[in-house]
Amino acid sequence: MRNRGMSAGVDSNVFVGIDLGAESLRVFTGFLGDKTLRIDEVFRHPNSPVEMGGVLHWDVETMFERIKEALLMISKKGFAPRTIGIDTWGVDFGLFDAIGKLVEKPFCYRDERNQLAMDEFLKVFPRERLYDLTGIQIMPFNSVFQMYACSKWNPDFLSQAEDLLFMPDIFNYFLTGRKATEFTFATTSQLYNPKKATWEDEILSALGISRKIFQEIIPPATVIGGIGPSCDRELDLGDVRVVAVASHDTASAVAAVPASGESWAYISSGTWSLMGIELDKPCISEVSLKHNFTNEGGMGGRFRFLKNICGLWLLRRCRDEWLREGKGFSYDDIIEMAKISKPFLSLINPDDPRFYNPYSMTGAIGDFCRETGQDVPDSPGQYVRVILESLALKYRYVLEEIDSIFPGKVRRVHIVGGGGKNRLLNQFTADATGLEVLSGPYEATVVGNIMAQAVSVGLVDDLEEMRAVVGRSFPVEKYRPLDVSAWDRAFERFKKFSVYERR
Repeated sequence: MRNRGMSAGVDSNVFVGIDLGAESLRVFTGFLGDKTLRIDEVFRHPNSPVEMGGVLHWDVETMFERIKEALLMISKKGFAPRTIGIDTWGVDFGLFDAIGKLVEKPFCYRDERNQLAMDEFLKVFPRERLYDLTGIQIMPFNSVFQMYACSKWNPDFLSQAEDLLFMPDIFNYFLTGRKATEFTFATTSQLYNPKKATWEDEILSALGISRKIFQEIIPPATVIGGIGPSCDRELDLGDVRVVAVASHDTASAVAAVPASGESWAYISSGTWSLMGIELDKPCISEVSLKHNFTNEGGMGGRFRFLKNICGLWLLRRCRDEWLREGKGFSYDDIIEMAKISKPFLSLINPDDPRFYNPYSMTGAIGDFCRETGQDVPDSPGQYVRVILESLALKYRYVLEEIDSIFPGKVRRVHIVGGGGKNRLLNQFTADATGLEVLSGPYEATVVGNIMAQAVSVGLVDDLEEMRAVVGRSFPVEKYRPLDVSAWDRAFERFKKFSVYERR
């Protein structure tokens, strides 16, 4: 690890990682020294889409005010960070006019019109061709379908657009005044062709959208620039630089997997479970299309061959319901209740469309169970057990799909992200897959964010050294499979429900 000294007015080993999620904004300081990393959370604020005219949007101006509030707090504490990096969830974007103003607040990926937009676009642009050009999993929230929705229902927005910026690009632009799109995020859009390493004109032509609104694509760990004059006066952070980290949050999380070699899979566990393996180049084939795998960019020019699985969103929505009913269960409470509930009472497919954004998650789970001839859970603990067992079996299902494409490649599973704190799900995952499971770090996204900043200034050489630093810095919990035979029997049941479609 090299230390090239410090620039004037900055602390050479202090970094700021901003992780903007669909549920919360979190800001951390990172301290890199003696070949280890320490992170401290300094700011947290809830985040959620806002409804405007029956459509879900993101209030990015308010989000940016919260970011500045956090940075000002860091400044007042006497820190002079070397760099700042921002990551967010994928796919969402904003349109900017000729004077650099937002045409409209960015649309939210959970907006209901995206499903209709996907169905309509695939009638004029075959899914096989779309996948062959991009290698991206066909899902209704992808940027390509959001853009089709915009061209169909908001053509006036597009007519005013001079620039398109994805979510992390927006905040980098607000801070620095520079417009650019980072590689890992560009790949999530289903508008990027990884074979050509650029935006795909055939798709843009089908959308009727000009390529000129898209930005230069820059690799992760690129220094974008300094803070613009107006923000600089407001924040007083010294000679700090803004870095385009692996700005898709999953890309940052996977970069922080403390693994070596090639015999491992990862699960970035949170609202979504992003499960897959890391490849040197994308895998785009009839088989990967059949199984609907995605090829998203990663650090070091790698590709994340993965599948999006509806993750702990199901649990969160159930808990929200119980809170509204006056049942103030903590997460620890409901996990303990799940432990003593009946094993394998019922199983669900976590990716059934009904679970995407239902009014009542418990109602949607009950409907699935009734329609498939299973018992309906009768207690919060039983609902949680059904969710966690089904998620673990879904992980096994995806691993078997990976094994059909890359036989024998996976011998252990790394779980990173906040969902790794769910020890019951970790054990279920080991039991269901029959593999050793390693959990940690829990703050993988911000860890990967900060380590990319360290690469940008030369304190860390590459992805391998990033992971070595992470492995020295954060504990990892190990889980070994227990009652595998019971899970084998449950998996045979699960496979029937995993392909169930509502009639």
